[in-house]
Amino acid sequence: MTNTAMIWPVIAQVLLVYIVYGLMGKRRFGAVRQGTARARDFLIPSVEPETSATVARNLTNQFELPVLFTLVCTLLYVTEGVSILTVSAAWLFVLSRYGHAFVHVTSNRLMLRHRLFVAGFFLNALLWLLLAIHIV
Repeated sequence: MTNTAMIWPVIAQVLLVYIVYGLMGKRRFGAVRQGTARARDFLIPSVEPETSATVARNLTNQFELPVLFTLVCTLLYVTEGVSILTVSAAWLFVLSRYGHAFVHVTSNRLMLRHRLFVAGFFLNALLWLLLAIHIV
């Protein structure tokens, strides 16, 4: 397996961030058009309508655990620790993040969202463990 195989899951995760940004813009503009918010309401995040607030919160989520994901993928790439196991775990992490984001911005079912988060959490931890084993 080539090291560059580790880059594609990172690109897919970055794409998710851009998708969430786009959705947040769409929902914010929609709230202003529908009259449920004024443009200046978005100066203070706590005043945000519920439809865009969940997306804004999800966007914040994309800069929490996924930051550790990007770092571990980069370190696996640099140290030549890429394997079928690390690439598979990386793709599963990204799938868990897409699932988490989808649930968060649609039904927002807390238990399902939590399960997807926990899956991603453990997959991320697995990647860090595999990196540690590799460099030892």
